[in-house]
Amino acid sequence: MTVANRFLSIDLEKCQGCLSCMMACSLAHEGESNLSRSRIQVFQNPFGRVPDDLKIHYCMQCEEPACMEACPAGVIYADTEKGNVKRIHTEECIGCMACITACPYSAMIWDLENQHPLKCDLCADTPYWNQDRPACVEICPMKAIEVRSEE
Repeated sequence: MTVANRFLSIDLEKCQGCLSCMMACSLAHEGESNLSRSRIQVFQNPFGRVPDDLKIHYCMQCEEPACMEACPAGVIYADTEKGNVKRIHTEECIGCMACITACPYSAMIWDLENQHPLKCDLCADTPYWNQDRPACVEICPMKAIEVRSEE
């Protein structure tokens, strides 16, 4: 049986750069709205125009993840029970940051407080995990974010 790969898809034409997704993400995972600890990162050029001024970094849930290959401790894995979401055993992370450097999408961030990487896990193990609607999808006022599945 093949497990479908689940991943976020963001429509930049709809996104207004309001940062609601970032606040919801950090709240779901960390219990506080802290933009620096959000697993989705929205960057906006203050002199540009929406949507051309937006850059959004988030995990693409790659089929062959460079982050997973680069990790010397082998702590990044595909959680087949949760739609092949790539996850991190953070308590076993050695802090080398190889995964962050390896990601071609700049989708992983370093958690300064806990000294390990963070990445989108589609809200696995949060109160928002319900197969279809991670916190960012639920909160987006423009409906710019959705979860897709691919066999």
